[in-house]
Amino acid sequence: MKTAGLETHYRSCNICEAMCGIEITVRENQILSIRGDKNNVFSRGSICPKALSMKDLHEDQDRLRYPVRRTKTGWERIGWEDAFDEVARSIKKIQSSHGKDAVAIYHGNPIMHSHSSSLFLMPLFESLNTKNRYAAASTDELPLKLALYLMFGHQGFFPIPDIDRTDFFLIIGANPVVSGGSFVSGPRVAERIRKIRKRGGKVVVVDPMRTKTTAIADQHFFIRPGLDVLLLLALIHTVFDENLANLGRLKNFTDGIETLQYAVEEFTPEKIAPAAGIDAAEIRRLAREFARAESAVCYGRLGSCSQKFGSVTSWLIIALNIITGNLDRSGGSMFTKPAADMADILSRTGEAGQYGNWYSRVGNHPEFAKELPISVLAEEILTEGEGQVKALVTLAGNPVLSAPNGRLMEEGLKKLDFMVCMDWYINETTRYASIILPPTGPFDQSHYDIIIHMVTLRNTAHYSFPVFKPEEDMKHNWEILLGLACRLEKNILKRQALKLITPDRLLALMIRFGPYGKKLNPFSDGLTLGKLKKASHGIDLGPMEPCLPERLFNSSRRIQLAPEEFVGTLSRVKETFLIGSDLKEDGYDMMLIGRRHILSNNSWMHNSR
Repeated sequence: MKTAGLETHYRSCNICEAMCGIEITVRENQILSIRGDKNNVFSRGSICPKALSMKDLHEDQDRLRYPVRRTKTGWERIGWEDAFDEVARSIKKIQSSHGKDAVAIYHGNPIMHSHSSSLFLMPLFESLNTKNRYAAASTDELPLKLALYLMFGHQGFFPIPDIDRTDFFLIIGANPVVSGGSFVSGPRVAERIRKIRKRGGKVVVVDPMRTKTTAIADQHFFIRPGLDVLLLLALIHTVFDENLANLGRLKNFTDGIETLQYAVEEFTPEKIAPAAGIDAAEIRRLAREFARAESAVCYGRLGSCSQKFGSVTSWLIIALNIITGNLDRSGGSMFTKPAADMADILSRTGEAGQYGNWYSRVGNHPEFAKELPISVLAEEILTEGEGQVKALVTLAGNPVLSAPNGRLMEEGLKKLDFMVCMDWYINETTRYASIILPPTGPFDQSHYDIIIHMVTLRNTAHYSFPVFKPEEDMKHNWEILLGLACRLEKNILKRQALKLITPDRLLALMIRFGPYGKKLNPFSDGLTLGKLKKASHGIDLGPMEPCLPERLFNSSRRIQLAPEEFVGTLSRVKETFLIGSDLKEDGYDMMLIGRRHILSNNSWMHNSR
């Protein structure tokens, strides 16, 4: 929209999972303001400081805009074709001499906030054909994804707390007021939580520290860090022990109820209370209130994932929702139906998940979803022998800062034979690169939250047009990924096919053949990308609706309530934390816990004021 020299653009902010609609006012290619879009169908004007930082990113003079190569005398500019050729030549040489797994690839979370990046990752993965794949996900969400895969058959089939309709909201290890929701796209979360209380519901937070979320809750339990697993075991024990379990219709397609009941038998509130730091009577009361509520949902996030038994904790959160009949029902834990259904597409392409198909060379750690934990990458580089990592590709990631033991990672990067990074900055990681390939900024390209729409509180869709035309001799992230994949791909026909696709062509097909799409019927009034482009404030496709068992992705089409991988771990939980009623000493006198901060979002804001 243009008025008196001013242009107004409407987009989704793609920095965090809240996915707020923003209104950008521009004059002569200069950003004058960034505000919340009051007419956005999802966020209704919500905004936080992270959206404002996108102006800093767009205008940052330190941001790279063309490829650079590191030399003995410093960084020098090179052309795109020369850069692509040198990267392909170096990677092929290393794989030819040391094997395909001698090249590792790592991507950070910005990749998942860009539909063009996430759609074009797979061609690069396939052309590299290495088992040394790493991502920021292993420091964040893989415990939850493993639970989803083992219980529902799909790592990306995320249950979402139906905050807008619930009567009891139990939050464990999460701070959604600050995060905007995580694996829950929820703008205006604080407002939504207050509404639960206003309609007579209850909000309870379990967290070892005070947060902005605990400040607006009815009750806050100060649990000892890392002991969420014990609390959940005691809650589930109480539900069974006091005959409060009621799966409702879920019972017709759920396996393992008796197995779970037996597995939690000895984890009584009285036994775990001294270790967890929560009174046994309070634990039993919490279990009763949750199970007896008209509707209830238990939600956990980073705090419940990033701990010693993060996978078990994630499993138990879902199990608590199931045994109280609060999965796949209004006000409970539900599933979105996105316009571009990535969960369905991934299942059809064999990417719903896998576990333990190979193990890391150092430490013998299992892969999950074809990824190894980032914590082992530095050792894979530094440990000599067959299969040693000699080269690294990083995509929108800064593992020296974000991976465990950054100093060891830095030592590893120094010893690589070759390293290429797709990144905007010369930072703590990319300064060791041989070549840096910088993509266009977020305002220079179209955008659709193909991943985040999988975790929204309502089914919505929003397409964003570019605000600016890219500067000359710049390339979008998908063009960089495709440029590398085409040069590394051995199959000539596949190379030619890759050159024909674009992000919007793929997105158009996904929407047309998605759950709301026009499909092949020319007379249908179904959704198309063309219709979506005309809706500058997005389209509301309605609330979440029950979808089970039809949408389960495992072969049995049944919920696996008690996967043996988790049940078998409970003996280790007991050995680790409980000796009688005392917390087992681990040799450390301090414990590090995480904290969300609204003014920070990893290396996205590396240079933001």
